[in-house]
Amino acid sequence: MKETGTRNPAAPIATDGIDARGTIYYNATPEKLIEHSVRAHEGILADNGALAIRTGTFTGRSPKDKFCVVDDMTRDEVDWNAFNQRFVEEKFAPLREEVREHLGQQDKLYVMDVFAGADPAYRLKVRVIAEFPWSAQFAHNMFLRPTAAELETFEADWTIYCAPTFKATPEVHGTRQGNFSIISFGESQILIGGSGYTGEIKKGIFTVLNFLLPVKHGVLPMHCSANEGDDGTTSIFFGLSGTGKTTLSADPERALIGDDEHGWDAHGVFNFEGGCYAKTIDLTEDKEPDIFRAVRHGAILENIVFKEGTREVDFTDSSLTENTRVSYPIHHIGNAKAESRGGHPHNIFFLTCDAFGVLPPISRLTKAQAMYHFISGYTAKVAGTEAGITEPTATFSACFGAPFLPLHPARYATMLGEQVDAHDVDVWLVNTGWSGGAYGTGNRISLKYTRAMVRAALAGELGQDSTEWTADERFGVQVPAAVPGVPAEILDVRRTWADGDAFDRAAEKLVGLFHKNFERFAEETPKEILAAEPKRERVAA
Repeated sequence: MKETGTRNPAAPIATDGIDARGTIYYNATPEKLIEHSVRAHEGILADNGALAIRTGTFTGRSPKDKFCVVDDMTRDEVDWNAFNQRFVEEKFAPLREEVREHLGQQDKLYVMDVFAGADPAYRLKVRVIAEFPWSAQFAHNMFLRPTAAELETFEADWTIYCAPTFKATPEVHGTRQGNFSIISFGESQILIGGSGYTGEIKKGIFTVLNFLLPVKHGVLPMHCSANEGDDGTTSIFFGLSGTGKTTLSADPERALIGDDEHGWDAHGVFNFEGGCYAKTIDLTEDKEPDIFRAVRHGAILENIVFKEGTREVDFTDSSLTENTRVSYPIHHIGNAKAESRGGHPHNIFFLTCDAFGVLPPISRLTKAQAMYHFISGYTAKVAGTEAGITEPTATFSACFGAPFLPLHPARYATMLGEQVDAHDVDVWLVNTGWSGGAYGTGNRISLKYTRAMVRAALAGELGQDSTEWTADERFGVQVPAAVPGVPAEILDVRRTWADGDAFDRAAEKLVGLFHKNFERFAEETPKEILAAEPKRERVAA
């Protein structure tokens, strides 16, 4: 067994249970990993220098194939549901041994030791053992990169075995089908097999932190982006995929703390990662200059298509998937904050892409409303994005990250409410979706206007005394009468519709969907939060 690269002699790879027959590449440089991907015909260099790869059958996560081992740590703590599926403890070790054997048979094996968590008090040491070089490069891009000195004493807290070409046999291994992602808190290990989608690596560790931080440290983990102004004020952005979380946090006027996963403790906010994983569909330099310029040598493009006869990326082409992605280290963003930490937030933004076209483009929330919308985690899918969707479809994901939350959403919501109270945070609901009608009739709210609204909130130009406010008739949220740089007519969302009755019908439908979704949380939700539910009928003419 030949090993290359800097490694810790006190923790040889044999301790991970793999008898490797081929060469192990330990913490290889991105250049070396890119070279291996290209030579193995597993990747192509785009004209911008980024490595373009295909993740195979799976171009996104497979939530139905994500499992958590039922053991003494998880049995009574985990909120067992469709996202937190039980995996029999006795099945884990035999499957792990087969995955280890599969990895050991490869001619080349790639090991990447990294950190998860910018705050040393809660940092996890993570070892990723990967079958493909681009999986290791993804880990290098997305997690925090130890120094050479730190690698010399590195002993992993968690190990991820990543074997995309290993297929499970459900009746033998206890999986649903050939692909799987299984977390064992008792063993501090994650098994990933049958899928090359790299997002399974980062979301696996995010799920781990979403369990360990609240349970062991009382720290709130969040599926959000964060940035910091010149005055040192921190802001965080919650939102599901496609709502603008990455886009709005990558603001050239503010330093980026991180674009996806953070913790909030007694001292402030800290990033879990050392990179960004952005959607690239319809990416342009005009709309998203920082992200566009980050797509260069060292970045990994997933499932994109080149313009015919060239190696120029066609960011408009969704023929392989709508979920085209780019992974890059955070320093590809010119104004990224090196230490990836910030103070307590002054502003929190809940982003929703409302394809029904009935939510105001920006509104301010009370604490009770903030908790209600946090638990709801609303956005909407539009017609055509998935087979069978012919009209706007509401999507609710608790705490804006239900697939990654091992605990009951009320626990995270309670922690958020305590932090909002303790630090007097302003909470805003921002609709990055449609107005003037639903998707197909109305228009998408201009990114220019959304940026202007967010910046006005950050600058304190939407204070209680600086403008007039009106309560939305159904949702009760406070809507400003004026925002600098934004036409006043788009702020009153009902007036943007040519047909007021059609607006009312759409609004009533969405309110009903909010109520139906919240039924499962009502029993454990305090009365003051339930009182913040939207009204089923208009309360004013």
